[in-house]
Amino acid sequence: MSHLHHHHHRLLARFVIAALALAGLVHPASADDASVTAVLTSSETAVGQPVELQLKVSGARNAAPPSEIAVDGLDIRSTGQMQSFEMRNFNVTSSVTFNYTIMPLKAGKFTIPPQTVNAGGTSLKTEALTLDVGGSSSRQSTTGDRTTIDPKKLSAAEVIIPKKNVYVGEIVPVEIRVWIDTRARFDPNAILHGLQLNGQGFTIQQIQPPTQKQETVNGKPFYVFIYKTAIAAAKAGSLEVGPAELETLMQWPRARSRQHSPRDIFGMDDGFDNMMPNLFAELTQPVPIKITSEPVKIEVKTLPPNAPPSFTGAIGNFTMTSEANPKSGQLGDPFTVTTRISGRGNFDRVTAPVFEDDKGWRKYPPSANFKQDDDVGISGTKTFETVLSPNERKDKIPAQLFTYFDSLREQYVTLRGDAVPIHVEGGVAGVVPVPTAPPAAANAPTAAASRAPAPKQQDILYQMTELPTTTQSFTPFYARRSFLLAQLIPLLVLLAYIGWKIRQAHLDNREAQRREALQREAAELHRSLHRDDVSPQEYFSRASRAVQLKTALAKNLDPNKVDAEIAATAFRADDETRVRLQHLFEKSDEVRYSGAGSNGIRLLPPETRKEVLDLVDNLRG
Repeated sequence: MSHLHHHHHRLLARFVIAALALAGLVHPASADDASVTAVLTSSETAVGQPVELQLKVSGARNAAPPSEIAVDGLDIRSTGQMQSFEMRNFNVTSSVTFNYTIMPLKAGKFTIPPQTVNAGGTSLKTEALTLDVGGSSSRQSTTGDRTTIDPKKLSAAEVIIPKKNVYVGEIVPVEIRVWIDTRARFDPNAILHGLQLNGQGFTIQQIQPPTQKQETVNGKPFYVFIYKTAIAAAKAGSLEVGPAELETLMQWPRARSRQHSPRDIFGMDDGFDNMMPNLFAELTQPVPIKITSEPVKIEVKTLPPNAPPSFTGAIGNFTMTSEANPKSGQLGDPFTVTTRISGRGNFDRVTAPVFEDDKGWRKYPPSANFKQDDDVGISGTKTFETVLSPNERKDKIPAQLFTYFDSLREQYVTLRGDAVPIHVEGGVAGVVPVPTAPPAAANAPTAAASRAPAPKQQDILYQMTELPTTTQSFTPFYARRSFLLAQLIPLLVLLAYIGWKIRQAHLDNREAQRREALQREAAELHRSLHRDDVSPQEYFSRASRAVQLKTALAKNLDPNKVDAEIAATAFRADDETRVRLQHLFEKSDEVRYSGAGSNGIRLLPPETRKEVLDLVDNLRG
């Protein structure tokens, strides 16, 4: 359904741009401004480990990709294209990205030659790219050309990272492969849950249970267990990922020659070759074995400065769609904005987009739901639902902004959703002012009498001759139209007042419900802060959220807009408390910056938890 919506959105965008262009309001980029860039997701890989190639053409219409990209030793196949439009100051720039998957078939250093792209009658050329392919880590071999596993050993392990140059916070997939000779016996539970990935300076997601296959290496059959996870660096510099370690009890068939002991097998003698292939052969006693890989080095760079204000740490490549329901309502009625952010990246740092102009709107905290498309949650769609309530008449829900850092293009990208047209009616009818003086018709005789000499009341002739010049009506006073209109005015005022009171009660009830929800959340967070089984990532995140809620309830603010400075000002904190609040919010961002899990210490020391809890409890107005 989301693909269909995105397709309709693109068709509408093209129609609007074409209409504006015909009207002379939009100036498409000329062919002279067209450009093409070619980018590899990684310049280093291994045999059997694919990388992606992107050819992006900007500022041109009807771009045609190369018919074929042929490089000996590389299998390069097209995986589709994506088109987008961007309008700034009525200048429209269109771009199309052609995607390819490169599967290395052999090791070596390869050059992808410059590619020619036909863009609007103009031939554009890319720069040449270099891809360094190392030895195979996954390819099956029956010819015995693999040398990374010693044929005299029963097991081996390897850490595979397709991208070695990354940014702080960028999530990177990691694959760990463990080989065990098929004639050995091992602990299945250790295989499922015993793998550990060591290292400092990065966070690691939970390692998924492995998939299994068989592979022949140097003529020997091996079980291959493939584990998948993802890491993200928490600091810049040169980091070592690994080694990966797996401890298990292992048995193997005894060698035919009694002159060899089990140690001979791992001492790289001939014992392995003399082992009996019979599955019913006598096995050795269980021996604890640690299977260890070599560490892998990665280089980590800091993000460029001057990030847009809407940037919250998302790194990758994303698209955004949004819709709102209902399309009309009254003042104070809720409008739900559903926003979907799809793509590939660190979704733990993908937060709800900000509204470009939320003046006149009451905004409630958004809900979030993530649906992953892969094993480790790098690809997927995150859906946000935000409830807005208008405080004044509106004809549209403001546009949303979401900023991420594109690590391939090495620049910040801000996605701007379209404003959604809606209709908000005025709500309560206007109050009709109550006249304070008698009606003009009643005033007229009085005014005339004040201008004429007052007649003597005893002059009967005067009273008889001063007859009214208009015909007098004998209709009863209560049935006259003027009387009914006079009674209708107070009735309308009363009805308007009742409607206003009902609306005010509705708004008060909504506000009460919002405060009650915030109070429940604050109470639950406060209880969780007393527990000692919360990870550092969760603890600091919950503590900073508790400060936001406490400030919002005390000062009637939106908790999502509360930062350390606002909280310190709201509670008139001293300099020491202000610094501690700033440190808490920074620590919350740091520990959750780039991953869902943590590497190293799993729980906070008790003294640290007490310090954070005291800080939250002592915030008082």
